[in-house]
Amino acid sequence: MKKTAYFISDAHLGITLKTGLNSEKYLIGFLRSIADTASHLFILGDLFDFWIEYKNAIRPDYFIILHELKLLIDKGVTVCYVAGNHDFALGPFMQKTLGITVSMDAIDITLQGKKLHLRHGDGAVPGEKWYRFWRFVLRNPLNQRLYKMLHPSVGIGIAGLFSKTSRRLSENRYSEARRLAYLGAATALLRQDKDIVLMAHTHQPELYPLDGKIYCNIGDWMKNFTYGVLENGSFSLLQYRPDQPPLRLEPFTAKQGASAS
Repeated sequence: MKKTAYFISDAHLGITLKTGLNSEKYLIGFLRSIADTASHLFILGDLFDFWIEYKNAIRPDYFIILHELKLLIDKGVTVCYVAGNHDFALGPFMQKTLGITVSMDAIDITLQGKKLHLRHGDGAVPGEKWYRFWRFVLRNPLNQRLYKMLHPSVGIGIAGLFSKTSRRLSENRYSEARRLAYLGAATALLRQDKDIVLMAHTHQPELYPLDGKIYCNIGDWMKNFTYGVLENGSFSLLQYRPDQPPLRLEPFTAKQGASAS
């Protein structure tokens, strides 16, 4: 019986990485590697650099990964998607056509005897009111209907510019204060009834054991290629390395470990 849960985030597929790395190729390799062991795959948002779902148009460069996710589902893997700030307009396609469970907000779930809180992380801490504001604007059904009146080529082009700006601002704003703010938000949740709190959004992989509980920022699939694993109730943060065993990242030093590899 397959019992392992995997967690990924922030691949932002659809852009060309400055590093020259092929994130899509790595992700395909990863998805195929977990097919025989995964009970669940949780995607904590921003799998694609932006997702705008038109009724009769899906970006063709997303098809390969969508196909790989469908293959996982056909093998009995439960795939869950928690929307991120680049998931501008998720429609019924993922859920109805592929069988992915989609949540627009944070989800709470019990797995392997552990209570998990999963969220993308945008707007989760004080000082991110603009993320909350833009999330409200972009997810407003009326605004989405009006936007989709644009030809897909025009709408996708505008979304690409917005996404690029958002990504640049997010990368430039990461700081020690912001890291501590995320840690504080996670600690508050752990003090309630959660055993594991997982976030993303910052693109910085971090793992913190806190009084027998865990806060983890999953990191990203653009530079660090990090992912979470829950197996037999034990959580680990790993780094995918093509043609090599994954690298286990140590608590508190996960960020440095990913950067050094």
